[in-house]
Amino acid sequence: MPKAIIISGSPNPVSRLNGILQYAEEKLASLGWDIVSLHVASLPAEDLIGARFDSPAIAEASRLVAEADAVIIASPVYKASYTGVLKTFLDLLPQKGLYGKIVLPLFIGGTLAHLLALDFSLKPLLSALYAKHVEPGVYAVDSQILKTDDGGYVLDEELGQRLNAAVASFVETTLLLKQPAGTLNI
Repeated sequence: MPKAIIISGSPNPVSRLNGILQYAEEKLASLGWDIVSLHVASLPAEDLIGARFDSPAIAEASRLVAEADAVIIASPVYKASYTGVLKTFLDLLPQKGLYGKIVLPLFIGGTLAHLLALDFSLKPLLSALYAKHVEPGVYAVDSQILKTDDGGYVLDEELGQRLNAAVASFVETTLLLKQPAGTLNI
């Protein structure tokens, strides 16, 4: 059973980003994946800001990343990039902290104006951390996710279709690239 970690870089616990993450998590869970969620903002701020690599909380979070076959990295877009809290955590991963990992970026922003934040701000960092493969990702606009009165989220149909395709590709790529050498039928 593949293992995935979902890393949320949102500092807001009720962000619409949660709607996207819940959707992706439910899709992976329905396929039998083992999933762990990490909300970076829940890590001790003094450990993140002080770059305390040896902090028990940071060490545990790094261990969860190391044990995952695949990683979903999600963030709202602030000032044309991912959040500072996400960057701070990714900076604390070992130099090859994403070595061999398949990564699916999921971003949300107020407008389409920051669509390229995936390509121009996050992907170079993922490459520097030696991610094996970075999926194209999904960028959503706030207006595509409705918060319900009961604390849930409703995604518009177009966003749901893009997420379905992205998660399907993420799953396929992970399963393909995680096969032992010599087992591919070409």
